[in-house]
Amino acid sequence: MSDTLITLTVNGDMRRIAAGASVADLVANIGLNPAKVAVERNGEIAPRSTLADVVLGDGDVLEIVHFVGGGDVSVDDSWSVAGRTFRSRLIVGTGKYRDFAQNAAALEASGAEIVTVAVRRVNVSDPKAPMLTDFIDPKKVTYLPNTAGCFNAEEAIRTLRLAREAGGWDLVKLEVLGEARTLYPDMRETLKATEVLAKEGFAPMVYCVDDPIAAKQLEEAGAVAIMPLGAPIGSGLGIQNRVTIRLIVEGAKVPVLVDAGVGTASDAAVAMELGVDGVLMNTAIAEAKDPIRMARAMKYAVLAGRDAYLSGRMATRKYADPSSPLAGMI
Repeated sequence: MSDTLITLTVNGDMRRIAAGASVADLVANIGLNPAKVAVERNGEIAPRSTLADVVLGDGDVLEIVHFVGGGDVSVDDSWSVAGRTFRSRLIVGTGKYRDFAQNAAALEASGAEIVTVAVRRVNVSDPKAPMLTDFIDPKKVTYLPNTAGCFNAEEAIRTLRLAREAGGWDLVKLEVLGEARTLYPDMRETLKATEVLAKEGFAPMVYCVDDPIAAKQLEEAGAVAIMPLGAPIGSGLGIQNRVTIRLIVEGAKVPVLVDAGVGTASDAAVAMELGVDGVLMNTAIAEAKDPIRMARAMKYAVLAGRDAYLSGRMATRKYADPSSPLAGMI
């Protein structure tokens, strides 16, 4: 590719890219997974196997499409992290459920495409015991290995190295806790671990305090997503820090997801109304009296909160403002 730019029309919009770029380069530049899209160039289908060989020309017209749920006429509102694109903005955990079957059913009801998974020792005394992968297929759902229970950078890095060896995962969730009582993150150790993991080729999504400065430092260290807590892990207190989360969203160049604190569906909607890219939760679903129904409620709450944010809420006022006109009253 050269320094010269050419002009394309992509899905109806003008776009510039370096001369000599291929269709595959364009797809990657947009942030899409070539394996999940189909491309039409100047009225002709470009076979997926040839995308890297098809060189773009000035004035080319391209249509890039993918599959969505049948009958869905809403605007595509997917989001991307580390080159992977997802439609659901809800991420769910896999702890505290009655059993793996209930966990799988809740995941299905939630519509989530990513699940966090803890890395634990195999039960060598019963190697045939059921495993999570027997119920939730990592080929169909993105596994996000996390470092739950790690209290220093060394433990977290070791855990994720093992996770990569076990499943080949490089998109990971990093959390380094400061103490057992509050489960607040130790930001010094978190930053240290982020730098090491990024250098080793990991794509760390990082649990952190609701501090815009710390968030920016993590981003500079290689975090592919910032995940500030809304309230302490497992507390169900709801979003306690709307101002600071909003500041993080405004300053970040990577996705921001609320991680921890959600207790019910309205909390998830509030988080999304702040403009975050997604919400991660576990206890709010797993400890509900009906986890399957709560998972479904969370799915719709995240969608509603996202729509509310994109709609732009009305201004707040000090005094009443009648909806019906006062003029012409009888």
